[in-house]
Amino acid sequence: MSSHFSYISNAHPSYIEQLYNEYKAKKNTDNIDPEWVKFFEGFDFALERNNENDTTISSKEFQVLALINAYRQRAHLISNTNPIRERRNRNANLDLVHHALTEADLSEHFVAGELLGLGKTSLKNIVEHLKKIYCGTIGFEYAYILDTDQQTWLQHKIEKTEGASSIKLETKKRILQKLNETVVFEEFLSKKYIGQKRFSLEGGESTIPALDAIINKSAELGAEEIVIGMAHRGRLNILANILGKTYEQIFNEFEGNNLPEDSTCGGDVKYHLGFSSEVVTLNGKNINLKLTPNPSHLEAVAAVVSGYVRAKGDTTYKCDWSKIVPIILHGDAALAGQGSCYELLQMSELTGYKTGGSIHFVINNQIGFTTDFDDARSSNYTTSLAAVVNAPVFHVNGDDPEAVVYCCKLAVEYRNQFKKDVFIDMVCYRKHGHNEGDDPQYTQPDMYRRIAQHANPRELYIAMLALRGDIEKELAEKMEKDFWSLLQVRLDKVKEKQLPYTYQEAELAWRSMKKNTTNQDVERSPTTAITEKNATLILDKIHETPVDFSPINKMKKMLEGKNKMWKVDKKLDWQLGELLAYGSILLDGNDVRMSGQDVKRGTFSHRHVVIMDEQKNTQHNRLNTISDAQGKFRIYNSLLSEFAVLGFEFGYSLAHPNTLCLWEAQFGDFANGAQTIIDQFIMSSQTKWQRQSGLVLLLPHGYEGQGPEHSSARLERFLQGCGENNVSITNITTPANLFHAMRRQLQRPFRSPLINMSPKSLLRHPLCVSSLSEFTNGAFKEVFEDDTTAKIVTKIVFCTGKIYYELLDRKNTTERTDIALIRLEQLYPLPTNQINKIIEKNKNAQLIWCQEEPANMGAWQHLCLHLPEIKFNLVSRKIAASTATGFNKQHQIEQEQIINTIFEKIK
Repeated sequence: MSSHFSYISNAHPSYIEQLYNEYKAKKNTDNIDPEWVKFFEGFDFALERNNENDTTISSKEFQVLALINAYRQRAHLISNTNPIRERRNRNANLDLVHHALTEADLSEHFVAGELLGLGKTSLKNIVEHLKKIYCGTIGFEYAYILDTDQQTWLQHKIEKTEGASSIKLETKKRILQKLNETVVFEEFLSKKYIGQKRFSLEGGESTIPALDAIINKSAELGAEEIVIGMAHRGRLNILANILGKTYEQIFNEFEGNNLPEDSTCGGDVKYHLGFSSEVVTLNGKNINLKLTPNPSHLEAVAAVVSGYVRAKGDTTYKCDWSKIVPIILHGDAALAGQGSCYELLQMSELTGYKTGGSIHFVINNQIGFTTDFDDARSSNYTTSLAAVVNAPVFHVNGDDPEAVVYCCKLAVEYRNQFKKDVFIDMVCYRKHGHNEGDDPQYTQPDMYRRIAQHANPRELYIAMLALRGDIEKELAEKMEKDFWSLLQVRLDKVKEKQLPYTYQEAELAWRSMKKNTTNQDVERSPTTAITEKNATLILDKIHETPVDFSPINKMKKMLEGKNKMWKVDKKLDWQLGELLAYGSILLDGNDVRMSGQDVKRGTFSHRHVVIMDEQKNTQHNRLNTISDAQGKFRIYNSLLSEFAVLGFEFGYSLAHPNTLCLWEAQFGDFANGAQTIIDQFIMSSQTKWQRQSGLVLLLPHGYEGQGPEHSSARLERFLQGCGENNVSITNITTPANLFHAMRRQLQRPFRSPLINMSPKSLLRHPLCVSSLSEFTNGAFKEVFEDDTTAKIVTKIVFCTGKIYYELLDRKNTTERTDIALIRLEQLYPLPTNQINKIIEKNKNAQLIWCQEEPANMGAWQHLCLHLPEIKFNLVSRKIAASTATGFNKQHQIEQEQIINTIFEKIK
């Protein structure tokens, strides 16, 4: 349904009059757009209040109506939001002439003024009122919103309240206090640590009173926790003046005295670090604040924040989204340029990813490193993508901190009311270059000439307050002097008391985890078996359907066949092994979350966690009806995204160590689209930020002749990122081992990501089954030894993944008992001791590493790096640029060559 704003502002007044007359004459609204009907009803109400006669309405009333709504829709294009340069002409067309009005009409009175709360008044008053509301230091962009209630709510807030002019004196003093802290902190650092990178907030100082306002207003409306994600500009200031990190701690970081006690912690630069605190808001309420750590990939953290908030909302706050608020700070160039921002917005209203709306605050420096916005985007605004999800945008001049604070409070109210995203686009500038050592005049001489002559927001605000008589200038100067002295005392190493922090339940659970893993921790897996009683309960329950539920015939047959498989044959295939793993974790009282493209059914139609009713099109989750006391299984088919979705799931996994969180790629190579999240977060977050995650990545992998994009999950890339026991990399070949691997994720006294090269053909391979006893006994097996009883073994063939079954078939066919096939189920941490023991048993055997991948891919180079003393012979595809051939016949030839080579007689 289209917005009546867009209709009215673009329609000719005569058309509006014609439509209104039809509405009045017929009183039959069936053929008139409901938005028009609502608008005309409001206009009729205005007429009645002024006792106007329908037949005497001037046609100019409709011209004034068009003018009013043109301001509502387009005045943001000319509002005074840029503090350092003129707004360019974007053809707002708000002059009288564009609406068939003249200067002579300014003295005429119009009932349309009633719509602005002015009553019947002159056109001059109407225009002045519109300019005051819509052309000041705030540009309101909301006319594209389709929901009438949201439009009406915003319109009322914007037009029928006093706006920024209603800010009380104590709020003005608070704004000045926060600006004072911000400016003096930056100036102090610049003088004490000359030339050091700090990515200062200078030019965007109003960010601090803005965040202060968001936090206090959110707490007033019931928030208990706020999670902030941001890039590095202004981070130190926010840590100090919003989250309460002591100045002593920050100065220690500049002095280089913040080395971690753990010498194996690589750490990160100070402007990437996270922090948690508990602060007391203006209304005396304690609120938990978290700033998440993140790398220089500017927008990657936004999805992580959203996932973390969703996890806390699902559990701690029982989906009461007023209790937890995500704030995402963007740079203008990054917001416009990074595709993950679009992905994140598309997620914002989806069932599996809702967080009750994010508050997006854009520190709009009007430049990206050295790139002007003319070269950074095609859209009018950096925030233009907000229209995709009908999120309102408040463009505001960063030199007007009162207007900034007003926008922030309005944004919090909107988010709390409608549980939707909202944007604040604070247009400001960057006083220095990209960092304090960079000279921006090389590329922006004119801009930086203007900036050099421009007073900072604090100076401008003090002058404005003094001019209005709100505060004496001497008081402001005293505040600056006192705060500078305070910082000097902190720098002189006088101890500053850290505010007490109460750890939340989930944080206490994380603190109980072992921080640093040793080789001994990962060499052998803990026992992860379950009782036969629990296994039977789970397997029985997942094959039951509700009484009034009618699955399609194909699904009925599948359920019957699987039920027979485990009850009669006492065997479980991949589907049953996977579901049994999740079911057992749920029975332990823990939650499981899985997302990815088509995960409910599974890309290869193997999982079927959620099945459909043939008649009613309703869903039945097979894992949520095992026991009344079980955990919850949350599974969501994701949007067609890898970057933002994997970032979201990583964030989700950070919330609680006892929730199993999984992401499955539709095909393993699709992980390429999320490489930033993999490299910057999953593989390195513990080393950089001491943040553990138990996230599981399931990446379909295996050469079945499906071409380059659907064969390899690029195993070698993951192995190259391994170090310091940061992750587990597996290529599992039995349902029971998959079961134990999943349970191991929550059984260990630490958490680390699991990346599994999932099979495709093995999902239904007749040999890829496990007996029930393998689930009720034992643990994950890092290595499967060959059960050959031959006295002499001539070859020991190490391999991983589904090629084992092809080698096994050839071995059985040729009856080659002198060849031992060894499966490495875990490639990292490499089970070195187990490998060495196998080799020790057969010292004279030829050692072979066999892989499907080309020689420059797969696990070959990883083995050479970690087992340099063992001389393997490589059997693989030849070195290649592409992961696999696109011709099935060629694939078969290559596969046959690999297997033939393995079974050649030793000469």
